Amino acid sequence: MEYFKWKLFLVLTITFLSAQTRKSTHQIQAEYYKTITTPPVHKVTVLTGLDVLLEKKIDLITGKAIALITNQTGIDRYGIPNYKRLLSLDDIHLKVIFSPEHGLFGEADEEITYDKKIADLPEVFSLYGTVRKPTPEMLQGVDLIIYDIQDIGARFYTYISTLGLVMEAAAELQIPVLVLDRPNPIRSDIVEGPLLDLKYQSFVGKYPIPIRYGWTVGELAQKIVAEQWLAATPSLSVISMEGWYASLWYDETTLPWVKPSPNIPDVGTALIYPGMCLLEGTNVSEGRGTDHPFKWFGAPWIDGKILSQELNKLQLPGVVFVPKSFTPVSIPGVADKPKYENQLCNGIEIRVIARNEYQSLNVGVSVIKKLKEFYPENIVFKENRLNRLWGSDTLVKELQKKRIPINFYAAGGLTIFLLLTLLIN
Repeated sequence: MEYFKWKLFLVLTITFLSAQTRKSTHQIQAEYYKTITTPPVHKVTVLTGLDVLLEKKIDLITGKAIALITNQTGIDRYGIPNYKRLLSLDDIHLKVIFSPEHGLFGEADEEITYDKKIADLPEVFSLYGTVRKPTPEMLQGVDLIIYDIQDIGARFYTYISTLGLVMEAAAELQIPVLVLDRPNPIRSDIVEGPLLDLKYQSFVGKYPIPIRYGWTVGELAQKIVAEQWLAATPSLSVISMEGWYASLWYDETTLPWVKPSPNIPDVGTALIYPGMCLLEGTNVSEGRGTDHPFKWFGAPWIDGKILSQELNKLQLPGVVFVPKSFTPVSIPGVADKPKYENQLCNGIEIRVIARNEYQSLNVGVSVIKKLKEFYPENIVFKENRLNRLWGSDTLVKELQKKRIPINFYAAGGLTIFLLLTLLIN
């Protein structure tokens, strides 16, 4: 009996010490926040491809009938839209405008058409709907196609799929393409995620590139042509930027920021998006219908406090996880009927505190794995959607493997194990 008491005392002591040595969420956050760096005071002057074209290479488009593929991001360094600049120039005929997903003015989060003429503009066609590739009729009489859209450096951002379809149409009609380069907002020297397996090619994944692919849109266009990733490739020219270099963040430049799409309000969200967009392949809210899409995620059945503690234990570089409750609502033009609309969701706020160290895909996959570990009865994986976003079925297969829960080996699991040992003895 004395021996049994001694063993029980030892078990309880080990359990107590294990609990005491574990750092709290607040301790972990405090340590991370010590690493926050001061934002840059001096910004780098950058001219986009549009600025260079208008200020230094206007002869390239003089006398041309032009088709322009653009949206609200196609502005010059003073914030003036490209179509206004082109319409004001002599001997340049802006014949037709094409818009990608979300529309010419970034005004929609669903399919859009332009059945009625827009005042002071030439004919406008949407390439996000029943027609995603310009038809010969739409391009009739066009001498040159100009592509000028701000991307965010993620493979499943559909603007770059539109680029490929436009290039195919141009090749078939022997119309040259001019891409006006713009920054990769989240640096163009960092690559993350798997290559797309072409068996899973779709509108959210057209090229065999990583999820965070690490080029500017002009560099990507050149790669597409060089690797012959399209059924037909056109004569391509790219007007490079001036002042840009690969390790720059967009907000380290003098360029004005415009939301590239309704749910990417800032550069911080653009950084988080490549990883957290994977939640679109689950029944977990990715924060659409709030003011912080992708930075917040949750569901009614999640315990944000426990999940934040578990995610912080992973000590992922450059990030901390904070409990957050929110209620998604429909926001016209931004989020139409989001997941768990008007329901209280408990979950997490992602706080990036060292963005040069932050690993977007590592965070996204770690979040999904923890959700699977702690909520196996609640989480639903939409396999087709997740495979298209990931670019293959390898993530889904990994998630489907059965494992002994990791938290069994925490202090509680150790206690149970030792007590069972006592009983056996």
